[in-house]
Amino acid sequence: MDWDKLRIFHAVADAGSLTHAGDTLHLSQSAVSRQIRALEESLGTTLFHRHARGLILTEQGELLFEATSSMAKRLDTAAARIRDSEEEVFGELRVTTTTGFGSLWLAPRLPALYAKYPDLKIDLMLEERVLDLPMREADVAIRMKEPSQADLIRKRLMGVRMRLYASPDYLARHGTPSQIEDIAGHRLICQNPGATQVSAGAVLVAHLMSYEPRSTLKVNNYFGVLQGVVSDLGIGVLPDYLTQDFPALLRVLPDVESAEVPVFLAYPEELRQSKRVTAFRDFVLDEIIAHRKLMKDQALG
Repeated sequence: MDWDKLRIFHAVADAGSLTHAGDTLHLSQSAVSRQIRALEESLGTTLFHRHARGLILTEQGELLFEATSSMAKRLDTAAARIRDSEEEVFGELRVTTTTGFGSLWLAPRLPALYAKYPDLKIDLMLEERVLDLPMREADVAIRMKEPSQADLIRKRLMGVRMRLYASPDYLARHGTPSQIEDIAGHRLICQNPGATQVSAGAVLVAHLMSYEPRSTLKVNNYFGVLQGVVSDLGIGVLPDYLTQDFPALLRVLPDVESAEVPVFLAYPEELRQSKRVTAFRDFVLDEIIAHRKLMKDQALG
């Protein structure tokens, strides 16, 4: 097949319009239309249904678009690797992780990475959905369980436990529970049981709910839970990595915690030589080492 025609087809399928694709490709609408017709003739099939509102892919068009999308992502990977300098780190790096970890642990540490690599461009995608790294939906992932996708390089970073925390002002006004049954006299702040979350956290929340707290505040991510806790609203279920950056929070019921949740960093095998990925990986590992040391010092102190 003609590579140029496939490139034009991909642009049209992506834009859903000959005009918009032409603008992207700097070609006239008629030139784009001729190339699409020629491609359809060479394949002996119709690739688009033409409607007044735009173009819709046929079943055969969907198959071809899936193939060209995969090609485009691999070409982007190759181009990124080519652009990587042996001495410099620059360009875009797409990082995906959960909303809680990304907003509460990773983002506050990024100034140190940017200070070292000022030309780096990070696209931080915070969501609970697991993006497909081999299909290049992201370059690097930090997830709360070991990735199961094939052809990934994975590194275990640390273990996290969900524990109970409250602000000093809240405890001063409402008292500090001495046993788990005392939860019945407090407001519990936690992730909504229906929200996507690690199973260990959900199990702990279900256990705490069995003691029937007098009031609850349910949020769909840990960032919201934290805001409730620092606003003196109640006792919150939060990941223990927050203690480094929020030392004023007080742990409640020290014997109550979730099972350990492993945190993994992963990226596609094909990005093994990427300077951007290597720089980000080494930065995260250095921060994890510093985090562990501080947690150990706090435990001893």
